[in-house]
Amino acid sequence: MPKKNQPNDKPKEKTIQGKPKGKSKENAQKKTSQRNPKENPKEKTNQVKNIKDKLHPLKNEMDALITKLSQLPEEQRIDLLNYLKRKIAEASPFSHHPVDVVQWIPSEKVVANDYNPNKVAPPEMRLLHLSIKEDGYTQPIVAYYDKELDQYVIVDGFHRNRVGKEYEDIRASVKNHLPIVVINKDIKARMASTIRHNRARGTHQIQSMSQVVAELHLKGWSDKKIAEQLGMDKDEVLKLKQFAGLGDLFKNREFSKAWV
Repeated sequence: MPKKNQPNDKPKEKTIQGKPKGKSKENAQKKTSQRNPKENPKEKTNQVKNIKDKLHPLKNEMDALITKLSQLPEEQRIDLLNYLKRKIAEASPFSHHPVDVVQWIPSEKVVANDYNPNKVAPPEMRLLHLSIKEDGYTQPIVAYYDKELDQYVIVDGFHRNRVGKEYEDIRASVKNHLPIVVINKDIKARMASTIRHNRARGTHQIQSMSQVVAELHLKGWSDKKIAEQLGMDKDEVLKLKQFAGLGDLFKNREFSKAWV
């Protein structure tokens, strides 16, 4: 006779391809979650929450630090803020860009270079003053820090420097400081950088440009390197060298018709 189910006997679960029907969906979800943790919204939310939780103590510390900073005398506060910017840059993924650290430097420590071929007419200077007056400094001055003299030698931004020193309203606004970013390059690279900045704005003078080209040549740069670093072609370099009185160095060279 067939055996009857006893009261304590549990009926067998129906299966699909040998798996319990009721658990197949749950198992599939678990496997999907294990295979693609990034695609699981709940998992992603938890990851974001964990990051925020870790940042929370740091934010509290920073808030406390800002409170202490705001109570310091102004000059001390400026010095410490510059220090903090430099230290924060050590952990920044953008530290290789000078603009990652803009420091406010006393204006008397910021000095002009002796080779900048860029000049601005009075109307443009007045417009630059108006721009800084209305919008503030939106572009820092690019400079090289001379440790021996404790000075910041301008690479680009000489006229922004002038506005900050010569116009009383701007001088008061920036508290006799100027916004500076520092590049650490030798004199040849700094000269090339100045020319690149000027040419990018379309402002340069032939006579001064020729002097820079001559200086780079005398410092050992080849025509090819000068052309590459200043964004010129070979004919421009040769013509500027000739203009600077270096014609004997290439008197047998031919120019393109563009210079004729």
